[in-house]
Amino acid sequence: MACTHKILEQRQVLPPARSVPTTSLPLTFFDIPMLRSDGVRCLYFYEFSHPTHHFTQTILPTLTDSLSLTLQHFLPLVGNLICPPPPAKPYIFYTQGDSIPLTIAESTAIFDHLTGYHPRDVKDFSHLVPKFPPTQMPNETFVFPLLAIQVTLFPNSGICVAVTNRHVIDGRIRSLFMKSWASIFKAGGHDSSCLDNSLRPFYDRDVIKDPNGIEAVFLEEYFRMRSSWKKDIGSTPVFDGENVSATYVLNRPTIESLKQRCEKDNESSNPQHFSSFVVTCAFIWVCRMKTQFHEGATRSTDDDELCYFGFPADCRGRLEFPVPTTYFGNCLAHLDAAAKTSELVGDNGFVVAAKAIARGISKLKSRPLEGAEKWMEDMNNLFRTGRLLVVGGSPSFNDYGTDFGWGWPKKFEVIFNHSIFMSLADCRDDDGALEVGVVLRTRASMDTFSSIFEQALNLRY
Repeated sequence: MACTHKILEQRQVLPPARSVPTTSLPLTFFDIPMLRSDGVRCLYFYEFSHPTHHFTQTILPTLTDSLSLTLQHFLPLVGNLICPPPPAKPYIFYTQGDSIPLTIAESTAIFDHLTGYHPRDVKDFSHLVPKFPPTQMPNETFVFPLLAIQVTLFPNSGICVAVTNRHVIDGRIRSLFMKSWASIFKAGGHDSSCLDNSLRPFYDRDVIKDPNGIEAVFLEEYFRMRSSWKKDIGSTPVFDGENVSATYVLNRPTIESLKQRCEKDNESSNPQHFSSFVVTCAFIWVCRMKTQFHEGATRSTDDDELCYFGFPADCRGRLEFPVPTTYFGNCLAHLDAAAKTSELVGDNGFVVAAKAIARGISKLKSRPLEGAEKWMEDMNNLFRTGRLLVVGGSPSFNDYGTDFGWGWPKKFEVIFNHSIFMSLADCRDDDGALEVGVVLRTRASMDTFSSIFEQALNLRY
């Protein structure tokens, strides 16, 4: 899609002067598996029918001031992830003078195209995604910036507020940060008194307990992983022009119908709970597998090979030790489900997939940290199989509730540049519905997926 893109301004935004001290924040065993992530990219699109001069003169000053006030409460994001040579542990460090980059841009891209649900080339979003400052490496110590923000104006059409963050925080805290910023801006951007405790992060690392020595195991794996980072210094993620993204919606009646289909096969001796998350992920997983099978990517000789579905699960409220909802950091268990190709592409594939995912979740409920010492090893092995689909995001984040005063986002997007991922979010206009972001390698693959998706929706469950 031909368009022009112009950088209007680049700023460095700091917390208010002398408002916060130098801060060092240790990582926990929950954070270490996420250090390999090159960043999470989220885009919030808002309808905004004003010209550029109105935005730069009226909106931008308050947007910048409110961001500064927000950073005061999310201070570690202004700092850097420090990864010294072994055997030192990685940690987050903020010192006075640290700042985050804020890019202000203008685009002539078609706003309605970017905010649509139809297939779009992933590269169409590349000019909207903020980039981290370069990684530094003094004295064999990696120094990774943690946050970058870009605001792009589509004159007389809309605004895109985009954030790229490293996974030293999980999606719940990223969403909390955006809601806090939106709340301060909406309140006038002069102070942060509008933030109640539900929008203020909790930093005490002592709430995370590690009686089984999981951190020591993860650090050994991290040190091995770290040895390969040097070759990636200076490189930036490439948006592959072949990848295609589309959004699919499962409404509440459809989700309830899918649950009922599973309940018919629910064994009374070992009943399982089929949540909206379970049936939605199972439905998409099977549609993906059938797409690959239809295209010949999965050969008949591979029918008995196991395929995997990976999903992080928030452990706040599920551990023996209480962790507040606003805990700053990662608090994710790494779970997976497995099923044979022949089962997933068969007539009963949806139920097979739903049962497999439900079994994984049942382990989380009873023994959330059982086998945790193998999370990193297991995920590395699953990635190497080439038969893995991973879901990111959650409808519980309520990303469509992020209101800067321009109304709810017209569209929320998580940008992936690999077909191994899918995203899950709430739905703007349909309470109880779920939006699923899908990435595939080609438009032909997406057309096949769309056809299979629609046919499956029309089945009588």
